[in-house]
Amino acid sequence: MKRLMDSFWRATLYCLHPRVIALSFLPLLIMAAIALGLGYFYWNDAIDLLRAQLDSYQLVASMSEWLQGLGLSELRLVMAPALLLVMAIPVIVIVSLLFVALLMTPTMVGLVAERRFPLLDRRRGASFWVSLLWSLASTLMACLALLLSLPLWLIPPLVLVVPPLIWGWLTYRVMAYDALAEHASPEEREQVFKTHRVPLLCIGILSGYLGAAPSVVWASGAMFVAMAPILVPVAIWIYTLVFAFSSLWFTHYALSALQHLRAQNATVTAADTFNLPST
Repeated sequence: MKRLMDSFWRATLYCLHPRVIALSFLPLLIMAAIALGLGYFYWNDAIDLLRAQLDSYQLVASMSEWLQGLGLSELRLVMAPALLLVMAIPVIVIVSLLFVALLMTPTMVGLVAERRFPLLDRRRGASFWVSLLWSLASTLMACLALLLSLPLWLIPPLVLVVPPLIWGWLTYRVMAYDALAEHASPEEREQVFKTHRVPLLCIGILSGYLGAAPSVVWASGAMFVAMAPILVPVAIWIYTLVFAFSSLWFTHYALSALQHLRAQNATVTAADTFNLPST
């Protein structure tokens, strides 16, 4: 628990570092350009397609007529855009996580190692491409879990539990691996994961709940549809900062655990050497 809280406060302070703040704009610029470009070229076509699909359902058509009878026909107009934006949330979350892992985590790991663990050997247990494949495989598993758990989202208490757990598991898988990729050997990484699996998973789950912060932006309802070109980049930046903090939290915890593991292994090796029988 002490290492968990210590790494939490250190990660919080490191988020204020100018290099981290500057780096947080890189995923934002790339994702905002992609999102606004897709919106510019495909927004109207996607809305028309989704509206046609919704109108084909009798329940939705009856609801639209009921709203029109109440003089709330404007709500019918924003139903399809709002639904499309809600459907885009998981994509934005996953892409934000991957961009942070690929574009920010290596630099932040180097920053933490330089300032706090300058004597920690770099054993390079995973290359960039191995880390990328690990992240993509974890993402595919998380997407499958999201699809399989969709019926549970209709149960009010579970919608507050299931998605953050999946985001947390994905964050744990990606961030913890990348935090140790440069410094730990494969054997050391497996040992750290085995020994500290519960604290690392707790960091991931807590990070998953922190990822619910941008929901404040989505909760603005119909106004969000009108202000989407402004609020979408804001939400993306919030996601980026949340995942950057998560990456720093994992890095501080994992490198501290790795340093402790090596100290323990060195002590055991020295003791075994000392106790060797003389010939």
